[in-house]
Amino acid sequence: MIDLRRLHVLRVVDQLGTLTAAAHSLHLTPSAVSQQLRQLARELDVPLLEPDGRRVRLTPAAHALLRHADDLAVRWEQARGELQTYAEQAGRLLRLCGFPSSLDMVVAPAAAHLRHHAPQLRVRVAEVETADAFERLLAADVDIAVVVPNMGGPGVNDPRFEQQPLLDEPQDLLVPLGHPLAGRPDAALEEAAHDPWVLAAPGTCDQHELAMVACAAAGFSPDVVHVVKEWSAVASVVAHGLGVALVPRLVRIPTELPVARVPLRDAPTPRRRLLTCTRRGSRQQRHIALGLEALDAAARAATASTAPAA
Repeated sequence: MIDLRRLHVLRVVDQLGTLTAAAHSLHLTPSAVSQQLRQLARELDVPLLEPDGRRVRLTPAAHALLRHADDLAVRWEQARGELQTYAEQAGRLLRLCGFPSSLDMVVAPAAAHLRHHAPQLRVRVAEVETADAFERLLAADVDIAVVVPNMGGPGVNDPRFEQQPLLDEPQDLLVPLGHPLAGRPDAALEEAAHDPWVLAAPGTCDQHELAMVACAAAGFSPDVVHVVKEWSAVASVVAHGLGVALVPRLVRIPTELPVARVPLRDAPTPRRRLLTCTRRGSRQQRHIALGLEALDAAARAATASTAPAA
């Protein structure tokens, strides 16, 4: 008999690349992770690790096993969903996570919705950037993650995860009220090509990649003068006339700041797509299904009125 927990350890090691990173994600020691894999190798009578300098790497046999491990994990998640129909749901824990602005737009409203409409659930919310959300899902630290399509991350056909559209929002150009584009009904992104830009640092959040791709499609590379991540801070820098920025339409900007959102008119309009991501096969589990329904309701409420506001 094979212990499914050892297969899970193997999947996390493959996802994160090292025993140390897998141990941190699984809340184990590196020696415990190594021991789990050695025991699995003995049960299967095949080597799963081989030396790679001072480190180790997965063997071809391990990669062959991973293909079956992914299938088994999906079937196990489906079995859990079916068995839940016979189990008491009171007190079941649902763990939601999302990147910072998604918490404000959909995750927190969904949690509040569940508090009133599914009081039998216990709901926990965590702030997690998209780049880390897949690791947290695979480690079973969270049940549903709100993410954006992540460059270099798992694709939509990854056998371990299921990603479904949740919300699609355009990006607006954020300018100070004294800017020549302020008050215009719309503008082309290339009209901001010569402005200084306010943008998050590379690798800190997904907005950096989106803005760079949008500007490249408009025919220019932005002159990033100010490196700021949090949206309220971005808006403050723009309000002081120090630059311009791209802002997703549903992101809330403090109303007291003297800034204007200018819709962009030329195709392709920069857009941010939010997805829900779960472990593949888990969406039919009752508590996860309720969470997805609540997130859908929150997304519909958020997009009920998408007109940009000054």
